[in-house]
Order: sequence, then structure tokens, then C-alpha cells
Amino acid sequence: MLKTGVVLLMLLLLGVLSASGELQQETETRRLPPPGKLDFGYVPAGVYETLAHYEPGPIGILFHMVHTFLYVVQPNAFPQDLIVRLAKDKFGAIQTEYQKAIYYEIGFLVCAAVGLLFTVLMPIVGLFFCMCRCCDNCGGEMHQRQRKNADCRRGLLGTLLFSTSLVITIGVLCAYAANQNLSSQVKNIRRLVNSNMRDLHTFANDTPMQIDYLISQYATAKKKVIYDLNNIGPLLGGRIHDQLDKEVHPALDRVLNMAGAMRETKEALENVSVSLEVLQEGTGKLNFNLSLVRTNINRTLNDPGCRDEESDATTAQLCRNIRQSLSKLKISANFTRLPSVNAPLENVNNVLRTDLSAIVQRGYSSLNDTPQMVIEQTRGVVESVQNLVDGIGNNISSFSKVFPVQSCLSNFTIFISHAHAKIEDHYPEIDQMDFYRWIGCISLCCMVVLVLAFNYLGLLCGTLGYDKHASPTTRGCISNTGGTMLMAGVGFSFIFSWVLMGVVTVIFLAGGNMEKLVCEPFHTKELFKVVDTPYLVNPEWKNFIPGYMYNDSDLDLTAESLYSTCKENKGIYLAMRLDKVFNISSFLNTTVFTKDVVSQLDSVKIDLRGIILLEAEGKQNLLDFSEAGLSEINYADYLEEVNKGVTVVDLLSYARELEAQTDLMPRGPLQTALKGHIGTLRQIHSQQITPMEQAMKYVRARSALNQSMRFLERTASDLPNKVLAVLEAIEAAQYLISKNATHLINRETGKYTATIVGYFHQYIEWVKTSLAMEVAPCKPFSNMVDTAEIIACSFLVDSMNVFWMGLGCSTLFLLPSIILAVKLAKYYRRMDTEDVYDDLF
Repeated sequence: MLKTGVVLLMLLLLGVLSASGELQQETETRRLPPPGKLDFGYVPAGVYETLAHYEPGPIGILFHMVHTFLYVVQPNAFPQDLIVRLAKDKFGAIQTEYQKAIYYEIGFLVCAAVGLLFTVLMPIVGLFFCMCRCCDNCGGEMHQRQRKNADCRRGLLGTLLFSTSLVITIGVLCAYAANQNLSSQVKNIRRLVNSNMRDLHTFANDTPMQIDYLISQYATAKKKVIYDLNNIGPLLGGRIHDQLDKEVHPALDRVLNMAGAMRETKEALENVSVSLEVLQEGTGKLNFNLSLVRTNINRTLNDPGCRDEESDATTAQLCRNIRQSLSKLKISANFTRLPSVNAPLENVNNVLRTDLSAIVQRGYSSLNDTPQMVIEQTRGVVESVQNLVDGIGNNISSFSKVFPVQSCLSNFTIFISHAHAKIEDHYPEIDQMDFYRWIGCISLCCMVVLVLAFNYLGLLCGTLGYDKHASPTTRGCISNTGGTMLMAGVGFSFIFSWVLMGVVTVIFLAGGNMEKLVCEPFHTKELFKVVDTPYLVNPEWKNFIPGYMYNDSDLDLTAESLYSTCKENKGIYLAMRLDKVFNISSFLNTTVFTKDVVSQLDSVKIDLRGIILLEAEGKQNLLDFSEAGLSEINYADYLEEVNKGVTVVDLLSYARELEAQTDLMPRGPLQTALKGHIGTLRQIHSQQITPMEQAMKYVRARSALNQSMRFLERTASDLPNKVLAVLEAIEAAQYLISKNATHLINRETGKYTATIVGYFHQYIEWVKTSLAMEVAPCKPFSNMVDTAEIIACSFLVDSMNVFWMGLGCSTLFLLPSIILAVKLAKYYRRMDTEDVYDDLF
């Protein structure tokens, strides 16, 4: 029944793993970046109350002492090979292996021989001693020779006998303590057994709940899968968009920058046009006034006084100098000669009638609609996968109904209860047997206590009743009683000692060998090596546990591995190696859902040809901008005029020079006319040149013209090639989306598929780990073994070993007690005759 119950329980634990076993087939071939970590929580676990550990307390010191003594008696290593050979041959090999057995047991045999010799000789020696004393020998003659050192000898013998009695007392107390310890620990057996049985019930009751939890946690993986499927647009489409955006976004940015350059070009041309008008207006008036002044000065210099060199050569020379300097009296920056930019401006305005920025924004929007395109194109696949995910959940949930969970655990629980009831039935017998054992051990201790009582009373009476002035024949009654008690103790020592030694020898052989052959090898796990010896239990089984449970003895499942795994409180699934025994795929013929999920996701076809980055209108707009006539503007002339001053010569300086020359002329109409022209020049400077140099209108016009022309020069520089490069970048990005995006889409789809399947893989791994580590932890089974070891070794063997050690020590010290008591009794008992004092020793 136990075998059937354990197997059914194992099959139950396999239910969840078999339901999810097929999910792993496809995931193991995909080792792409792992998905987000799922939190499945903690498997609900019961608390096992058995603490399979024993602390002996103060008596542990005696346990260590007896262990040390046994190591001295038997220092040899555990005879694993010898025991295995004897077990295989059913102890038939003892005839050939007796030498090894004797060698191993030599310490026990020597001690047993000493004990046996003691048991045999003590009654014989006692008989002869009694007969000898009856013949007034061996101290039986009631006569004591007087000696000078009699008091010293009496004191020494009394001290030695008291010390020996103390040793015997300590030994019998140790035996009594061991006896009481065993009785008290027998009462704890019921508590240990009950806690172990409760742990087994906890094991049986918690296992279905834990399995249900494993099944229910599929919802965690399913919820995450459904979430990712519902968000396939942002997840898959977003990944595709991000990858495309690395190539496409720079191309669109270049077009957008070109659109900005168009607007800036228009603004620059408008600035040039306005600035040119302002500057042409200002310089036109100035040029007219300077020409008028220059004409008037020429007319004045035609005065006859300027030509009469004979009468006034100086004036004539001055007139010639002034006439020669009139060529400088003109404007420097002649903006009126610069052509208009209206034609390029009109072309640019025509270009800007098409909103290139809006076209580019439509390209951005078209690219950003990639997630929505993915949603629309994968709607059918997502619905199919969701149906498959629901089917997987229904399949996993159905496995809890395939196996007879409740009936299996009910049978196991009934078995536990039945076994517990049988154990309970034996408690009265155990208590009765322990009572008889306790009585027997107390009786043995009482034998020694009886001897000790006579020794202590004899010493007490002899010491208190001794009168050193009394002769041996006149000793008092108390002293004589003390000597008689000592002899009574000697008699009981002869009567009881051989019985005690016989019992000690038997218990020593049994307890010592149990400690060395069972308890000590159990702690060092050498006993497991014997149990796990191949073909030991059955010649056809390499390992008896899997051979008995599964009919597969080649499975690497040993008693040591089973015990160690359960000791660590791991799951019975791992401890019993169920993963190697059952083929999950063939055990339950489940549909390979994951393959269907992968095939559905791999069938995703995403067509991005609907993404138009730049419409034909936008491309033509760029070409029109490159042909707007910006390259036909003579930027050098404009920049040259802008960088010139207002006039060729500074009018104030010219006026001062002219005035200086005029002052050298004689007073007259010529000088007066020239003075008037000088005033006119100064008036032109103050009313026209100074405002043109300082008024913001003209300053801004010159600055705007300068900056705009430099910007237009930079923009027009190789403009057709720049536009062609932008169009080529757009075409390359469009070709990437329409023609070459298949590899990118397949790669990102593969990652997305691996993420979805990865959630199933996480669930499978979590189920496997939970089955191995947390579900149905088999600590109760190792606790049962540990409990048996505690009861057998710590309670029984250690206590009985301390008992025979204490009792044996007391029994051995009965020998010197007999000798000392016989000699000391002579000094206490009343003699029949006495000698005269003798000086001789």
C-alpha cells in the first residue's frame, strides 16, 4: 500500500510539469534576449514541527567519555567491505573472513574475555576464600598481633577503602543517571512519533494546495502574454519604428532643414530688396548734391582770376589744384548700379507656395504610424494566438482532474493514520518493557549500593567506635560492628560481582558494537555506502530503491542521495528523481501549443510600403528651389559696395583743405564764391552723410544687406548638388522601408516571438524549480530516519553504554574494595586472643 501511495503521489506531482513540458521544446532553440522577469510569488508551504535534533544536556559529558573509551577499544575503521561481503553471502563468508572479523573485534573480544574471566573466577575465588577463612586462614583467625604502626596501617587502609568506595559510588551514580535518562527519553518517543505523523499529514494536506498554486500561476504568464499581444503595436511596431527611425529620421530632418533654408532665403532676399531701396535712395540724393557742388566749383574756377598766371601765379596754381581734387568729390558706394533681386525673390515665393514643412510632417506622421500599421496587419494573428493561450490554460487546468489527487492523498493519509494507530497500540508494551528494564537496572545498581552501604557503615562504625587504648580483645561493640559490616560487604561483593560483570559484558558487547557498527557510521554516512552497495539487496538490482519502486535499478537514486535531499527540505520530485523515471511527453499526449504559437507569430507579414516619406510635390519643390536663380546673383558686387564708405573722400577734410587753399587767394569774388561752396560741402556732410552714417535706418540697411548677401552666397553655393543629396537620402530611406525592411521586420518579429515564448519558458522553469525545491518538501521522511537514529542511538545505545561503563567501573573496583575491607576489618573487630606488645615490625 505504501508503494502504491508514493507512486500515485509522484504521478500527481508530474501533472503540472507534463502539462507544460511541451512548452519547452520550442523555447530551448531560441536563445534571444530574455523577456521581462515574471513574479510568480512564493509557493505556499506548511511548517514541519519536528526538530530532529537531540541535545543530551549534562549527561552528554558521559556520552563523550564512553565514545572515547570505545574508540580506544575499537580504533579500526568501519569494515564496509567486510559487512558488504557478509551481507551478500548471508553471513556464509564468515568462515573465510573470520580473521578480518576477529581483527576488527579484537578490542571487544579482549574486554569480553576479561569480563568473562572475571565472571567465572569471582565465584570460585569467593568459594575458596570462604573455605580458607573457615579454616582460620586468609584472615579468618580471630587473633591480631600488636604492632607499633598499627594506627598508621589502619588509617591508610581506611583512606584507601573510602576512596575506592567513592569511585564505586561515582560509577553507580553514572549507571543510575543513564538508567533514569533512558526512562525519561522513552517518554519523549511518543512526542517525537506524534510530531512526525503530524508532519506527514501536513505533507499530504499541503501538496494539493501547492500543485493548485503552480497551476494557477499560469495566469501570471498568460496575463503578461495577453498584455504583450494587446500592445503588439507599441512593442513590435515600436521596435520596428525605432530601428527605421535611425535611418529615416536624418533624411527627413535634412528635408526639413531645406524647408527652413527656403524660408530664410526668402527673408534674406526681402531684406536685400528693402535695404537696397533704402541705400539707393540715400546715396542717390547725396550723389546729386555732390555733382551739383562739383559743377558749381568748376564754374567758379572758370573765373578769369584763375587763368591769369602773369598777374597772380599763386591763385592760378591754387585753382589748378582745386580743379584736380574735384574728382574725389563723389560718392564711394554706388548702390544704384546694383541689380534688383526681385526675380529670385519671386521664384522663391513661388516655391514657398508649396508648404514643404507640412509635407515633411506628413512623412514623419507616416513613419510614426508604424505601430498602428502593425496592429492592423496582425489583428488576425493576435486573435489566433490569444485563443491558443487560452487553450494552453485550459489544458494545464485539466491535468488536476486527470490524476486521482484526493483519492491518492486520502489513501496516503489513511495509511499514515493506520500506521500511527498501530504504533499507539504498542505504547503500553513499550512502557511495560521499559518498566521491567528500569527495575532490572535499579536492581543491579542496588547490588552495588548494598556493598557500598556496608563499606560506608563499616568505616563509620569502625572509625567512631575505635578506642586506641582498648586491646584487640576488649574492643567496643560499635567498632566490632563496623568490622562485621565490612566483612558482610566482602561477602556480598563475592555474591554479586560476577553477576554484575556478566551483565556488563553482555551489554558492553551489544551496545559497543551498535555504536561502532550502526550509530557512528550513520553520522559519517558510511552506513549509507553499505546500504547503497550495488546488488546488495537483490543480485539483479544495482540500486535497490529505484529497482523496488520503478523496476529500474540503473537509475542513480541511492539512499544517501534521497536522505540528503530530504534533509535539505527539497521536493520529493527531486529526491525521488521523477524527472528521469517518467517521460513527460509520452506520459500525456498533449498538443504542441508552443509550436502553434511560434508558427502563428512567424506568419506575421508586415508591409510598410504605405509609408511615404516625401511626396512627389515635395521633391519637385526642392528642385524648384535649386533653380530659383540664387546662383545668378553677383554677390561680389553687392559685398563690394557694402564694404565701401559713403564718399570717396571725407567731406570735412576736403572742406578744410579747400578752405585752406581759398584763404591763400586774394580777397575777391573768387574767394567769396569758393567760401560759399565750402559751406555747402559742410552742410551736405552734416545733413546727409552724418545721418547716413549714424541713423539706424541706414546702419541696419547696410548690416542687413551684408548679412543677407553672405547668407544667400552660402545658400546658393552648390545648391543643386545639396538638393540632389537630400533627394538621394530620401530615396534611400524610402527604398529601405519599401524594399529592404523585410530583414529588419523578421528580426524584430523574432525577438517579439522569443519574448512571448519566453514567458512560457519562465513559467516552465519556475514550475520545474518549484517542483524540485518547494512542492511536497520531503523533510518529514528524513526526520523519520533521524528520529529513529535519535531513539536507537541517542536514547537507547548511548544510555545503555553509559550504564555498563558506570556499572562495570563499580564492579571492577569491588576487587580492591574486597582486599581493603578484609584487611581493615582486623582493626575493627573484637579478637578472641591477643599478643603481648611486640617491638618488632
